[in-house]
Amino acid sequence: MFEHPATSERALLVHLDIGTASDPEEQAEFRLLAEVAGAQVTGFLGGFRQAPDPRLFIGSGKADGLKALIETQGAELVIIDHRLSPVQERNLERHLRCRVVDRTRLILDIFAQRARSFEGKLQVELAQLRHLSTRLVHGWTHLERQKGGIGLRGPGETQLESDRRLIGKRISQLNKRLKRIISQRTQSRRARDRAALATVSLIGYTNAGKSTLFNRLTRSAVYERPISCSRPWIRPCGG
Repeated sequence: MFEHPATSERALLVHLDIGTASDPEEQAEFRLLAEVAGAQVTGFLGGFRQAPDPRLFIGSGKADGLKALIETQGAELVIIDHRLSPVQERNLERHLRCRVVDRTRLILDIFAQRARSFEGKLQVELAQLRHLSTRLVHGWTHLERQKGGIGLRGPGETQLESDRRLIGKRISQLNKRLKRIISQRTQSRRARDRAALATVSLIGYTNAGKSTLFNRLTRSAVYERPISCSRPWIRPCGG
């Protein structure tokens, strides 16, 4: 199982145009998401494919080139700007000998960092566990040698089944807690309706300016993440 360092990781970003050319702003957004998650971006690999490769998603040629980049730049992590299947993720990690994160896991990681309310934290954990449950086997590739041989049969599979049961139990607990929270929120909403209190929600993408707008409207001092105008891929510098 690959380690998850507490400090920022040196990451290579991979974005492929599938079928048609993508908007350059998509690549800029992807890089910003990686930095928001705490990655230290060391390089970017792009390309074009008519369709994803079933085994490695990016194809064997790109995978070989990416492996060389990992070695020369000392990257610890590869972030793919696409959703990977469990098989594709597992095959890439084996081929690259490096941890691989797809776009779904990247966004879930950002949500986990930003969640503040109790309900929000539960929702993020539930989404992460559901995503992990489809990829659980890749964390136990070091036990594959235990599939055969005298005295070496079974432990790996037994551990996997145990982990699946634990994850399933935790998912069930989270669902029950969320149902209770939804029930409590419904009661609170009814009380607000009776009191005729207006409720306003600010909804937007990561780093879209929600906190800034909230502070301007309410004269509060909620933390605002600064945006450096030295980053050429960010257009809204100076307003």
